[in-house]
Amino acid sequence: MAIEEGKKAPSFRLNDEQGNQVALKDLAGSHVVLFFYPKDNTPGCTKEACGFRDLYADIKKKGVQLFDVRIEISET
Repeated sequence: MAIEEGKKAPSFRLNDEQGNQVALKDLAGSHVVLFFYPKDNTPGCTKEACGFRDLYADIKKKGVQLFDVRIEISET
């Protein structure tokens, strides 16, 4: 399944960093930013993640929830 910028995210249920389950459907009606990235510690992903980190206080003040999701990309 391809993930395209500007398109609705696919339905998902994942554990957060505290082990709590988060489902996209449970976030309906909320302002949410989903940051999908393919690999930890790569220059591009790290730069983008640092941008979110640097803006996190402003994002939170606006009532927006921020989630980063590492996706597995299989080479077939």
